[in-house]
Amino acid sequence: MGDNPDFDDEEIKEEKTCLDLGKTNPSKSVDLEEQIECTSIPNVNKDNTTTTHLYKRRWVMVFLFSSYSLCNAFQWIQYGIINNIFMKFYNVDSFAIDWMSMIYMLTYIPFIWPVSWLLDKKGLRLIALMATAINCLGTWIKVASVKQNLFWVTMLGQFAGSLSQVFILGMPSRLASVWFGSEEVSTACSIGVFGNQMGIAIGFLVPPILVPNVDDMDDLAYHISIMFYITAGMATVIFILVVFLFQEKPEIPPTLAQVQARSTPPEEYSYMASILRLLRNLPFMLLVISYGLNVGCFYAVSTLLNRMIIEHYPGEEVNAGRIGLTIVIAGMVGSLICGIWLDKTKTYKQTTLAVYLMSFVGMVVYAFTLNLGHLWVVFVTSGALGFFMTGYLPLGFEFAVELTFPEGEGTSSGLLNCSAQIFGIIFTIGQGKIIDHFGTFAGNIFLCVFLLIGTIMTAFIKSDLRRQKANHLAENQVASVSVSVSAIWCPVKGDVSDTAPG
Repeated sequence: MGDNPDFDDEEIKEEKTCLDLGKTNPSKSVDLEEQIECTSIPNVNKDNTTTTHLYKRRWVMVFLFSSYSLCNAFQWIQYGIINNIFMKFYNVDSFAIDWMSMIYMLTYIPFIWPVSWLLDKKGLRLIALMATAINCLGTWIKVASVKQNLFWVTMLGQFAGSLSQVFILGMPSRLASVWFGSEEVSTACSIGVFGNQMGIAIGFLVPPILVPNVDDMDDLAYHISIMFYITAGMATVIFILVVFLFQEKPEIPPTLAQVQARSTPPEEYSYMASILRLLRNLPFMLLVISYGLNVGCFYAVSTLLNRMIIEHYPGEEVNAGRIGLTIVIAGMVGSLICGIWLDKTKTYKQTTLAVYLMSFVGMVVYAFTLNLGHLWVVFVTSGALGFFMTGYLPLGFEFAVELTFPEGEGTSSGLLNCSAQIFGIIFTIGQGKIIDHFGTFAGNIFLCVFLLIGTIMTAFIKSDLRRQKANHLAENQVASVSVSVSAIWCPVKGDVSDTAPG
């Protein structure tokens, strides 16, 4: 850190003189507490370097993570955005294609617990390798599924992608904490989430372009295979890059909070005890539920977007993808702005509440304008909805880390995402059934009700920023030790000269 003093060998030698004087000359001894302060300098080690350091390669780590998160997220929505085309090719109903998206949510719920344990016990590199390996395997399974009677094979490939996602969703906040400084951790988390959002955006945009709605099944199979081969090629390249470039953690931690976290012996950590502490943390549990409501609504809107647009604007599959792209691109801008804002202001509670409230307002406006018959209006309202609803994702992650420090970031993120997947399944099925029986307006109002409930719950979350307190406490301790050492060394130097001959 910039304000931490560095000491040369001569000063360390004088420190030892200070202690020797205390032993040999009682009249010139210093107080025992001051001796302890004199020797307990937590931000200096033997090779004269501070205990915190930022490495340039931290940007390589977050870029690699964003890349494989992008590749995985693309696959989540690649079926749903051309729902009607895959229904025709595989001769299945719309609910079966909806499950191609919902399997991502369902798989997450049972597998997040062992994966969170692995993240806490084995660290980032193993999780990154498993995520990219499973993701790569799933893409090649899909390449082999491009026949009309092989829907179960394409479902198997999608299951592999959904399993890979379990190793991805909880990583942004952990990666940011392990590699980035306290003044950029929220921005780094936003960049990590940015990759996932970019993947969803490409998933909305590219499939309708690569796979046109044609009647010839052989031609359709050719277009689908092109999409699958491109995805498999990207996944393979990313896997190779992660194998050779992705690292576990920096040699020197980036923040004093990470110094504290590393000082905890592994045998003192209990995963189950951590889970129980989180479940007893009332502000965090309120956030878990409210986060699940918001992100669950986003999952439902994304999964059912093709059905909603086609109902009011028949034949507009490509524009349905572009509307989805607009939602996510606006959300990426919102995520980055919110991340930078948090790093500057640290106003976690206020920012989260404001963005949540605007998500509710955006959903209401979207519901009332979808059926007006003007696609440009849908683009505008969708963009506003995405800016706040998707922009909320990194806010939830970072607020959770603040509320739960020093618990593992993977554990807190896992609980948030588990809630999101549960509500995502409920809302997707519920809204889909409501749309079938009562239309899109009723389905969207259904989501508005839960966003209002989430906004109210967010208002009751107590803003207990534990990570910020830990950083401030550590900085104050370093400052007080530096002042104490300076105060002791100056008179000691004078005393040594006084005892010299002559």
